[in-house]
Amino acid sequence: MYCGVNGKLIFCILFSIHLHATVEHRSSFINMDTLCAACTHPLFAQIDPDSDEEDQQQSSSATSDPTNIVPDDCVLHCGHHFHWDCLLESFDSTVCPACGTDLKTTSQDGQPQLLINLHNEGGLQNNHDILPAIKEEAYVRQFPKERRPRAFLEYCRTGDVPAMVEMLQDLQDEQDEDGKIWEARDFLLYIDGLYHGWSPLHTAIIHKRQEVAWLLLLIGSSVDLNRFPAEVIQEALSLGVDVSSTLMSIDVRFMRDTQGRSVEELASQVGAPWTAWVEQGLLTPNYRWTEGNRRASKVER
Repeated sequence: MYCGVNGKLIFCILFSIHLHATVEHRSSFINMDTLCAACTHPLFAQIDPDSDEEDQQQSSSATSDPTNIVPDDCVLHCGHHFHWDCLLESFDSTVCPACGTDLKTTSQDGQPQLLINLHNEGGLQNNHDILPAIKEEAYVRQFPKERRPRAFLEYCRTGDVPAMVEMLQDLQDEQDEDGKIWEARDFLLYIDGLYHGWSPLHTAIIHKRQEVAWLLLLIGSSVDLNRFPAEVIQEALSLGVDVSSTLMSIDVRFMRDTQGRSVEELASQVGAPWTAWVEQGLLTPNYRWTEGNRRASKVER
């Protein structure tokens, strides 16, 4: 058994050797020589195999299982390295927090971008635009109460229906630190204050997420159940959705974006796969629920 300072040093050396051997065996290179410019810890993350969450690996956690480590290295074009979370926490503009270099460039379509080389559990992504993530983080810092409905909006964008259902089901058991109790309508009628004033259904339309749109109509509109495909009802039931108890007092089709477009008008502009939906009137709002939508669409900032 090793003891004292020398013992700790030898143990750390042995762990480092074991760590490099494990990484090499997994054919995934992790930068152990360069440290995060913000927290000065190695550029990897410790993951729990039983959880979707990642915890940033601290240099003192030498006893952690090295088989559960993944790269967590954001390389800016100025040469500085950051963990993903450290980068989002440090950035409040397009200037590198370490050296002050303005890293903003312009894309081919004239839009501002901030490109980094991102190395994580998904592999290496060169010239990944992190500017949207930075804007998102800055927004939720300014309006922290909107973090949860924005997470729901992200699930709508990516088409993660199970996560949407789980988030709505968990509302009964959770409340914010300030005591606010969220209701499903707060999410279904949320207005994106960062991008175009889109609602969840607008987001589903623009990203062509039909499965998301079906779910939003199922739990937040007066569309008759007979108009839903059997597979949609079956999937909803398998996820624990009570299709006989939907929010009939609201209609997600009523929402309009900052350009004044309803989801029906936006769908008409997008075209396929929404052409049939528009022709069948599936996206035509029920204006009897106007007042209910107006009250529910306001999120206190």
